[in-house]
Amino acid sequence: QVQLVESGGGLVQPGGSLRLSCAASGFTFSSYTMTWYRQAPGKERELVAAITGAGGSANYADSYADSVKGRFTISRDNAKNTVHLQMNSLKPEDTAVYYCNAFRVRVGVPQDYWGQGTQVTVSS
Repeated sequence: QVQLVESGGGLVQPGGSLRLSCAASGFTFSSYTMTWYRQAPGKERELVAAITGAGGSANYADSYADSVKGRFTISRDNAKNTVHLQMNSLKPEDTAVYYCNAFRVRVGVPQDYWGQGTQVTVSS
């Protein structure tokens, strides 16, 4: 059974930090690109940060939305089947539900899994 379980969300003041985690199980984690998305009220879901699987190597590639570059860092631990999102210098506009996603294409077939989301609220 595939599971992606996010944690670490909460209420934080502007300028503060949070670290989100996503624990994965039920699939070959190391072969999937892991992505954090977010969705604010009344807005479409948007990509925040992604990190490639890299198989058994440590040659990951990461990418970020322009709005979070320099403030957020995505990382993964294939031994623990987890992916993290370190969020620093948080702004009110970062308020959203943050979702963890696992994606790969195998033999032309996309495989796509989602977590249930964790709420991040940035407010004074």
